[in-house]
Amino acid sequence: MRAIWKGAVSFGLVSVPVKLYAATESHDVSFRQVHAKDGGRIKYQRVCSLDGEEVAYADIAKGYETEDGEMVILSDDDLAELPSTSSREIAVEKFVPREQIDPLLFEKSYYLEPEGAGAKPYALLRQALKDADRMAVVTVALRQRTSIAVLRVKDDVIVLQTMMWPDEVRTPDFSVDVGEAKDAEVKMANMLVETLAGDFDPSEFEDDYAGAVEALVKSKIEGGEVKRTEKSTKTGGEVVDLLAALQKSVAAAKSARGEESEESEDEPAEKAPAKKTAAKKTATKKSAAKKAPAKKTAAKKTAKKAAAKKTPAKKAS
Repeated sequence: MRAIWKGAVSFGLVSVPVKLYAATESHDVSFRQVHAKDGGRIKYQRVCSLDGEEVAYADIAKGYETEDGEMVILSDDDLAELPSTSSREIAVEKFVPREQIDPLLFEKSYYLEPEGAGAKPYALLRQALKDADRMAVVTVALRQRTSIAVLRVKDDVIVLQTMMWPDEVRTPDFSVDVGEAKDAEVKMANMLVETLAGDFDPSEFEDDYAGAVEALVKSKIEGGEVKRTEKSTKTGGEVVDLLAALQKSVAAAKSARGEESEESEDEPAEKAPAKKTAAKKTATKKSAAKKAPAKKTAAKKTAKKAAAKKTPAKKAS
C-alpha cells in the first residue's frame, strides 16, 4: 500500500507521527460505453447548453446554482478565499462511548501506521482506546477540507473513519405506523432469530455478480467474440513488438532522407532503453532534426515510401 497522507495524532501533550493508508478499495464491475457495431469507445464533448458550442476546458468555471435556478460563477480568486486548511494534525477532541456513534455517519476508512519515533506513543493511544472501550472523536484536514472523524482499534491497528457532517444525514420523510405485532408472531420471530444466530464471518460472502461477469467475459473471449480496434488495449507482452516497430520506423525515416542509421534494424528491441539513454547523453551534440519528435514528423512525411515497414507501428499504436 502507498501512504496518501502524513501527519500526527495529538491528544493532550502527546504527539504520534503517523502515515495514512486507504483501508478499502472498490472491486465493483465497471463497463465502457462503446459502439455496438465496432466496439469503439464513445466520446463525450463539453457543450454549452445555451449556444450549443463545444467549450474548451480552459474556459470552464465552477458555478453554484441557487434554489431559483440562477447561476453564480465562482472564479479561482473567489475559491482561493474560501476557508481551507493544510494542517497535518489529527486533533483528538474527546473520547466517547462507541454506542453513541451511529454507523450511518461513517464514510471512509483509513489505517494509521506509526512513523519514526511514533511507535511508543502509538501503542499508548491504542491501549488507551482498548481499555476505555471508547472512540476518539477527531478533526482532520484531508484534501484541504476539515473533516470530523473517529479513531478506533481494529486488531492491532488504529483506524481512522471519516464521518458525514450532521446536516448531511437525511431524516426520513415518512412515518412507520404498522401497528403492534401479536405475541405469537413475536415469539415465532424470536425463534427464527435464534435459529439463524451466529458470528459474522465476511469470508462466507462473495460478490457473485462480479464473478458471473468475469466468467461471461472469459467465455466470450474463448469463443472469439472480441472486437479488435486500432486502439484496443494491448497486453504487456506486446510492448516489445511496439518498440521494435517504432525502432524500424525511425530507421526507415532516416534511410528515406539518405542518412546513415545509428543502429541496425535487426538489432533486438530489448536494447531500445539503452539507446534512449545514450541519446540523452549526447543530446547537446545532435541537431534538432535528429531528436525523437523530429523523427516522428519525418516518418509521417515519408509514409508513402515506407508504408510496408510502418504498417506494424500503426497496428501497435
